[in-house]
Amino acid sequence: MNPIRTTPDRNRLVRNALLGGSVALATGLTMLPTDAEAAEPAAPPATATKRVGLTTEQARGQYLMSTSACMDCHTPWKLGDKGPEPDTTRLYSGHPEQLKMPPAPTLPEGPWVMTAGATNTAWAGPWGVSFTANLTPDIETGLGRWSEADFIRTIRSGRHMGRGREVLPPMPIAVYNHFTDRDLKAIYAYLRTIPPIRNKVPDPVLPAPQAAR
Repeated sequence: MNPIRTTPDRNRLVRNALLGGSVALATGLTMLPTDAEAAEPAAPPATATKRVGLTTEQARGQYLMSTSACMDCHTPWKLGDKGPEPDTTRLYSGHPEQLKMPPAPTLPEGPWVMTAGATNTAWAGPWGVSFTANLTPDIETGLGRWSEADFIRTIRSGRHMGRGREVLPPMPIAVYNHFTDRDLKAIYAYLRTIPPIRNKVPDPVLPAPQAAR
């Protein structure tokens, strides 16, 4: 991977843009579960048949996700008749496992600080390369082993399950921290109703200087 050049001005620009919530399209829960991060016991993942007749809480979670740009990043895009559109057959399944990304392009010095893949599931910037997570309740590759408490701690702390690695851009933690606990519980409840999709999202790639440490 080509190293991503950074300067203090560029890093400050990125932080202000992301934490200020100005990259609305770049919102999404970039939460990649790892083997080293043991989760608390969670309810069994729901099947597709349980999507019929959502509870009031689940319907609220669906509404919150549909108005918070979660679809933009966590459902891979495809080219439709009228241009790019979400591939709903892969709803909230994150970056496609079979899509191997080439090294991210190196941008010249200036105001351009990030790039995104055509599926809108791979993002590159001064933080390295991040891939949007599989939010489906698949046990092995999604959030199937996450408890409600794991989910809430992730949003509140900006770390996986409140104790793992940092959640990377483009996820605007500062913005989603405005969700109430009731909001986050509703989102978690809705995510348990979507069809589980087995899709192992790759680990993030650190910038060259950090990767060499």
